[in-house]
Amino acid sequence: MVLYRRDKTPGATWFFTLNLANRHSDLLVNHIDLLRASFTHVIRPHPWRVDAIVILPDHLHALCTLPPGDADFAVRWRLIKSGVSRALPTGERLSSSK
Repeated sequence: MVLYRRDKTPGATWFFTLNLANRHSDLLVNHIDLLRASFTHVIRPHPWRVDAIVILPDHLHALCTLPPGDADFAVRWRLIKSGVSRALPTGERLSSSK
């Protein structure tokens, strides 16, 4: 099992890359409205600043800053990803392969 070293600096800025399991999918751009809604829904209870974001068909890059005293970026990404997954039309999944 891989042990990851993760920075836990509260209030830090991080660069993230998130990939779909199916790298041939265009799900992110086809359902950009769901992604946007999930971000909005998560930012209310778990604030953070999205300094920059690039959304491509099968992955995204984001530069995000957490508030002082907060280092829990993982919960934010988990909630965003699960929010999009649950909102997708039946038969489409973030991890599906076509």
